[in-house]
Amino acid sequence: MTENELSYKIIGAAMEIHKTLGPGLLESAYEAALSFDLREMGFDIKTQLPMPLIYKEVKQDVGYRLDLLVDDKVIVEIKSVENLAPVHFAQTLTYLKLADKRLALLINFNTQLLKDGIHRIVNNL
Repeated sequence: MTENELSYKIIGAAMEIHKTLGPGLLESAYEAALSFDLREMGFDIKTQLPMPLIYKEVKQDVGYRLDLLVDDKVIVEIKSVENLAPVHFAQTLTYLKLADKRLALLINFNTQLLKDGIHRIVNNL
């Protein structure tokens, strides 16, 4: 399955979760629900995946963690904030580069309409 096909499935699952739970919960609740639903759909899900920084050929463990990695292709960064800030987009793009992946979804569940909280971030896609 391509990154775009995966993203379509991930977004569908996220919309179903938002429809059921609504906005206002902690990020961890949405992460748990999304990882559960995606696993039920047959996807390989890694949660809170450590993401080391390589600086001058030295691995630096500085605490970066991907919220979700779906089928080793698509990063999902989950937020539950009033408004996404530019740093959220920059952080997600940095994760894409560090993980050498091509597509990430930045999803803010704290919106009335989830479609307003979904953003695709690409790295050489």
